[in-house]
Amino acid sequence: MNKLEKKERNKIFFQKINHEKILYFMILPTILYFIFFRVLPIFNMRLAFFKYSSRTPWTFVGLKYFRMIFASPDFIQILKNTLIISFMKYILLFPAFPIFAILLNELRCKNTRKLVQVISYLPHFLSWIVIAGVWISMLSVNGGVNEILMKFGLNESIDFMTSRTWIKWVLYFCEAWRSLGWDSIIYFVAIIAINPSLYEAAQIDGASRWQIVKNIIYPALLIPMVTMFILNLGFFLNAGFDQVLNFSNDAVLSSIDILDTYIYRIGIQSGQYSLATAVSLIKGVVGVFLVLFTHFTSKRLTGKGVW
Repeated sequence: MNKLEKKERNKIFFQKINHEKILYFMILPTILYFIFFRVLPIFNMRLAFFKYSSRTPWTFVGLKYFRMIFASPDFIQILKNTLIISFMKYILLFPAFPIFAILLNELRCKNTRKLVQVISYLPHFLSWIVIAGVWISMLSVNGGVNEILMKFGLNESIDFMTSRTWIKWVLYFCEAWRSLGWDSIIYFVAIIAINPSLYEAAQIDGASRWQIVKNIIYPALLIPMVTMFILNLGFFLNAGFDQVLNFSNDAVLSSIDILDTYIYRIGIQSGQYSLATAVSLIKGVVGVFLVLFTHFTSKRLTGKGVW
């Protein structure tokens, strides 16, 4: 490409930007947010390899903090908790979203469908502090859940919030209640985008509702399902800091203590910034690896991936 062609190409590029300047201006806050809170912090991940000091230059220590992390007996248990909770949230809960979208689409009454949508979407806009307050009150020894269980013959109340057996399932069902409606939106949109002529042709051929779901709706959901699953795996080690922090107490901390709460304690509360950065770097590297691995595996098996 000669200089004249390059100059003409740049001119066309800036003309397009000028033509859509209002849209670029609207998206500017989002771009700045990602630059300051997502991109720039990446450059300071080098802190994981240095001894931090606010008064003197940083001292390079190599893999010292990584060796400290993997030598810590607490880290193994925290990693185990993170993997279990993430598996429950990102793997076990994942099928519920497309299933809910399909069930929502099967509602024949539009007013009922809109009511269900509104009710299912609302919890997503509540903060975890509010949600934790509601669920802790509901699941306490004298809460509504125990009262219902007593009506069905339970002899002794269960303190769900201090039980190491139940607390992970509390996190699971609480996450499902909060995310079910919101995370199913992308699948519901994919369903309503299906050409109505496909339904008409299927009905003429005598297809049942199950056959329509299997042969028309499911193929339309396959691509968004694969895409969302791959993207979710990138956050697999993000087991939900806000949720776990608000549901934690001394009785169950060892059972639901995850990497994010561990980083919060050693980084923010204890001031061990280099050690916290090293844990964060491990999380980021594993997340990137999972996204790439799942993407290329999906491309090989189904021909579909994120890109």
